[in-house]
Parts: sequence; C-alpha cells; structure tokens
Amino acid sequence: MRLILVGPPGAGKGTQATRLVEKYGIPQLSTGDMLRAAVAAQTPVGLKAKAVMDAGGLVSDEIVVGFIRDRTAEEDAKNGFILDGFPRTLAQAEALDQMLNENGLKLDSVLELRVDQTQLVDRIIQRAADAKAAGQPVRKDDDPEVFKQRLEAYNRDTAIVVPYYEKSGLLSVVDGMQSIDEVSASIETVLQGLDETV
Repeated sequence: MRLILVGPPGAGKGTQATRLVEKYGIPQLSTGDMLRAAVAAQTPVGLKAKAVMDAGGLVSDEIVVGFIRDRTAEEDAKNGFILDGFPRTLAQAEALDQMLNENGLKLDSVLELRVDQTQLVDRIIQRAADAKAAGQPVRKDDDPEVFKQRLEAYNRDTAIVVPYYEKSGLLSVVDGMQSIDEVSASIETVLQGLDETV
C-alpha cells in the first residue's frame, strides 16, 4: 500500500502515520527525517543538501526526489510506504508519478487531513500556553508566529497538490478536526474501501 498524507502543519499527519506504520508494517517516509539522516551520515546528497540549508536556501526538488527514489528502493519499502511531508510542490508530485511509473508502481491513495486553520492556530497557541504553564519549554514549531509562517508556506506551496490528486481520483478527504481515534477510524474506512475496489 502506497499512501500520501497531506494537510497543514498541526493537522495530525505524524500521529496518524505512526498508527498506520504499526497497523500495516510499512515505513513512514518523512523527507525531513531523511534529510537530517543524510546530512548526519555525510552522504553525497546529504552534503549537497547541507550546503543549500547552511546558505539558508530550500533543498531543490531534484535532491528531495532523489531521497525518495533511494528510500523507496530499500527492502522495507517494497510492500508500500507512507509519504509524509512529500510531495510539497506540483513539480514533486509529477516527479513522484514519473518515478513510480518507471518502476511499474502506483499510489493507492492520497489522504488529506482537512482542518479549520483558524482553530488550528488557536490549538497551537493553547498548546504553547499549556507548556509554559507547566514550566516546560515551548516547541519552536509551537511559537504562534513561526506556526503562522509554516501555515502560509503550506497554503502557498503545498495546498496546490490537493487538486492535482483530486483530478486523478486518488484523493480522500478526512475531517482532521475529529479526535485522534475518530480520524484513525475515518482513514481505516477509506483504506478498507480501497481493498474492495482492487
């Protein structure tokens, strides 16, 4: 099973991906994790990415797609994978399609965790306030200003991949404002529906 999880930061993609990994035994491929691992291992691609990041730039689609190509070829990804944080742009979505086609593979589903972004910002502000009240450090991502910037970047760059997958008939929308268990149940309903159509 090959899945993509789409949704703004704070929508719960990481939480749901972890549950899917446990249930289906397929790896979650997070481009952020791959990038950090490659930089730490000082691989050729990692060194190239580090130079770009150190200069304050964004890692190119070509580098990111290279990571995905290498990672999906590994043994544990042979039976499927969950992409989280990729594709971030239309060019990456098209490159992913091409890469899968070359290997005779296809995506099974793209799950969009749709959330009310105003409530999302409130949720993050509350989470930061709770952490402060408990005397815990506030996660950098939970700083409301940082979070709003990440949300803007998502709306500007990544939200456009949603219509792309909608057009191809792969998109399923899940209400991300439900409880964690309800979101998991909604995702399960979508995935069971896939089994019936195969």
